[in-house]
Amino acid sequence: MSNQAPLPTEVDNVGLLHRDRAEGIVVECNGTEATISTVAGDTEASDSYWAVGQLISIQVGKNRVVGLLHTVEHDAETWDSNSENPILLKVELSGEVRADERRGMIFSGGITQYPYIGAVAHRIRKKDLSTIYRSSDPSAVTIGSLSQSADIPAVVSVDALLSRHFAVVGTTGTGKSTAVTLLLHLIAKHKPNQRVLILDPHNEYTSAFGDKANTITAESLDLPFWLLNLEEFQQVIFRGREGSEEEVDALREFIPQAKTMYRYGAGNSVRRKAGSGGSFTADTPVPYRLADLLKLIDEEIGSLDGALRRLTLRLLKSRIEAAINDPRFSFLFGSHDASDRIDSVLSNIYRVPIAGKPITVFQMSGIPSEVVNSVASVLCRLAFDLALASNSKVKTLVVCEEAHRYIPSDSGSAFAPTRDAIARIAKEGRKYGVSLAIITQRPNELDPTILSQCNTVFSLRLGNDEDQNVMRKAISNGSRSTLAFLSSLADRECIAFGSAVSTPMRMRFRNLALSARPSSQNVSDGDDIMAQDNASLTDIVTALRGDSSKEHQTVNDAEEWVLHDEPFATAPAPSYADAKSEVTLKPRSLLKRKSD
Repeated sequence: MSNQAPLPTEVDNVGLLHRDRAEGIVVECNGTEATISTVAGDTEASDSYWAVGQLISIQVGKNRVVGLLHTVEHDAETWDSNSENPILLKVELSGEVRADERRGMIFSGGITQYPYIGAVAHRIRKKDLSTIYRSSDPSAVTIGSLSQSADIPAVVSVDALLSRHFAVVGTTGTGKSTAVTLLLHLIAKHKPNQRVLILDPHNEYTSAFGDKANTITAESLDLPFWLLNLEEFQQVIFRGREGSEEEVDALREFIPQAKTMYRYGAGNSVRRKAGSGGSFTADTPVPYRLADLLKLIDEEIGSLDGALRRLTLRLLKSRIEAAINDPRFSFLFGSHDASDRIDSVLSNIYRVPIAGKPITVFQMSGIPSEVVNSVASVLCRLAFDLALASNSKVKTLVVCEEAHRYIPSDSGSAFAPTRDAIARIAKEGRKYGVSLAIITQRPNELDPTILSQCNTVFSLRLGNDEDQNVMRKAISNGSRSTLAFLSSLADRECIAFGSAVSTPMRMRFRNLALSARPSSQNVSDGDDIMAQDNASLTDIVTALRGDSSKEHQTVNDAEEWVLHDEPFATAPAPSYADAKSEVTLKPRSLLKRKSD
């Protein structure tokens, strides 16, 4: 049992100052948890009470074992306000603070000496708290402050975020999009040659980045149909439904011939041998004319005697013509000259050169729902191919908002090419400089294999038990009690864990200025947004039609986009003397592919 008497102020043999704090005694310990016997403190005194969520320090020789207090128990049936009330504390052990000859006091996630029965425990010193969450990574940036102590910065490694992928999860309305915006602002600031491609299904991120963003809408998008591979093209033709095997086989046969006709002319051996150097496949990203494709189908129809084959080809032809004439697909079929403009397309989407706009916001809401998966597949696939073809000079972070749409846990409900493209980035992207950010409100509906590749997770409030279980499986055994707070986190507050942070931490994100927030804020959050009796129908119709000519407010590079509402110091800005110059695309850069 412990007492509440103040300890004298003195300096111990490792140079740390004792303070007046409540103490307890270890009465039980195993490999993951310790039980501490103490008495309840005075709730009016800041240093003498015990509460769930506090970090506890246990003195073991010259080291201090650190753990999270997750349970407080009182065995007696009554509470005596006039005397000491014995309680038991359950603490999950997470690491230790120890002295290092070169670096001074450091925190280690492993434990070299476990607490013994009778070891003294107390609330952690602020100096030890700073040691635990301090980062020596040169790419470390401050993203907020600790929930336990607002004057201690919460820092993450930008290099670890990009090289090992990250995920941001949380219930709608908890500040998920704002947290993503903050992370992307910091990445763009500290990695000036890093491209960012945001798949934005709600058109919310353009307002957050101002002049740093290159916004692409359905009206401004130019994505030639010949950049689609066979699976992506057939989803467009069949409007998101399964096509017959005969029709797919016909496309597989005639598309390469149409590409050969475009390259070598109609009279130069349309049916070239497969072994010739000029042969193409249906997936090769080279131009061809839809007129040539339809002509080949017509010729085949005229040469056949079988009614079944003729009917199949006529149906395929009518599908292609219907897609060409559909005004919603003008971003694919609007240009009929089939000119080889791959350089300009890639330059616009993947920012080569960057030209002051490292972030591409791809607004997906205006794209027909039948083909949105095909478009997402092309964008993710080309991000990987571009990094591969440029020898990792063009590095892109793909931000996948509402990721459960593209990579659901049920593989049968997903569009396979999109799933495969995202999975390829998750599994192999770090080798070539392609990074992935998964954003979702339902982690339980995500493909667990792809989510497991995200080595850093920022989990905002999650109320669903199944979603919480996914997070418990992702975090290390020594920190699972941290996730007990997931359902009670405040807005902008999260549990961060993984390779980009020194140890799992409960933290609060920095606040963003209104001009730098995404347009997904709750209406009730803005006092200046009032319901009106009348409104301008002209403005409403313009917005419905996706007018992208609106001027956006410039976001200053000097971090005016952050409201410093917490009194913490920012991490030192790293220097990047080795920043590479802009990269330019060479013609046909994607035609010569490396073998995997």
